[in-house]
Amino acid sequence: MSSEIAIKVENLSKCYHIYDQPRDRLKQMILPRMQRAIGMQPRQYFREFWALKDVSFEVKKGETVGIIGRNGSGKSTLLQMVCGTLNPTSGSIQTSGRIAALLELGSGFNPEFTGRENVYLNGAVLGLSRDEIDVRFDEIAAFAEIGEFIDQPVKTYSSGMMVRLAFAVAINVDPQILVVDEALSVGDELFQRKCFSRIENIRKAGATILFVSHAGGTVVELCDRALLIDTGERLAMGLPKQMVARYQKLLYAPSEKRESIREEIRRIDKMGEYDTLLTDEAFEFNADQDLDAEVSLGAEELADCYDPHLKPSSTVVYESYGAFIEDPAIYSVLGERVNQLTRGKTYYYRYRVRFDQPASNVRFGMLIKTTSGVELGGAASAASNRTSLPFVTGGSVYEVEFAFLCLLNPGVYFLNAGVVGDLNGSETYLHRLIDVAMFRVNSELASLSTGIVDFNCVPKIEAVSYE
Repeated sequence: MSSEIAIKVENLSKCYHIYDQPRDRLKQMILPRMQRAIGMQPRQYFREFWALKDVSFEVKKGETVGIIGRNGSGKSTLLQMVCGTLNPTSGSIQTSGRIAALLELGSGFNPEFTGRENVYLNGAVLGLSRDEIDVRFDEIAAFAEIGEFIDQPVKTYSSGMMVRLAFAVAINVDPQILVVDEALSVGDELFQRKCFSRIENIRKAGATILFVSHAGGTVVELCDRALLIDTGERLAMGLPKQMVARYQKLLYAPSEKRESIREEIRRIDKMGEYDTLLTDEAFEFNADQDLDAEVSLGAEELADCYDPHLKPSSTVVYESYGAFIEDPAIYSVLGERVNQLTRGKTYYYRYRVRFDQPASNVRFGMLIKTTSGVELGGAASAASNRTSLPFVTGGSVYEVEFAFLCLLNPGVYFLNAGVVGDLNGSETYLHRLIDVAMFRVNSELASLSTGIVDFNCVPKIEAVSYE
């Protein structure tokens, strides 16, 4: 394995034996041997379930990779095999460096031991000596924030306290590889923020991070790349924004169309287009190269105009359930179509929705995102089903408009459009378009604002003298 690679997975597969009845397990242990002994073809008393099938990928040292996929797709099974707590049926895994795992937090605790004793027990499991745990203990206890309960038996802990202590142990062992399985939602908001901050510090220190999350925004924000798996199969690996968009399209697709969507994702991955496609970040870089030319023209000449070349290459279209979104675009207060915007002005995001089938409890929405896919904000046409459109007839067309005040700093941004309604008793997307439109907020020489959003911060500086 190359010295630059932290995790190398080759042709990894995991098969479980599913028995319909407990006695079938006993039959499988005894009868096949007897059948072979008398010259019969041995019978199989179980069904095979392949949790993973021939999965291969590499993670470089210092890289953060997210694993996304629907429930039951094999994500947790993959992480357990990377950590060594589960053996593969076939294939191989190579890792380089100490691994800390945040899987089933607290599952390795002895309920009769105190929190302190479990810290030493779990630290030893993670490869730390007693002296190393002694050095880290105060930091672990402070991070967990369970106070004097650290010396009480774990069986007296609430589930939240136990998870916090387990997280504190795993996160403070200075791992070279950190493996996380949906463990970033422990505790209250303050503790979650501390967990994210700690993971960011581990990442900046050069550790490799591999984690599972259903939160697309977290994957986009934290990861360098993302791996999309479904029904135990690797579908694609590439930029987080692209992988999250494909995952969400697959998640909301009707069951009869999922295989065709999977085949499309496989085809693009095999062609390498997820790596070679002109990314939105590349577009933003090109746009930044032209900033000096734009400034010289003056903001008045650039604002409120339409650039036909400013079109997204990352659009993802969801499967339709009888609704179709058409002609999404931004308009100025004068009714002109624009995609060059000025900070501080009001604009209108408009699209039409054509319904080929009747629908109930219909709501419309929009979302603005950065080039990396971070969701900045948006709106829905109704707060809940109680205030949504109760019924829409087939053949009807609706004009949708969202007015918004542009408070964004200079840069390139993307828009989604969506319509939801009831389907078989639950709310789902009747149609959705991701990255269907984009716009640029032009730079201003006199601007003092930093970051993404202009909060209209007003600096005040005073010289104060003391006698």
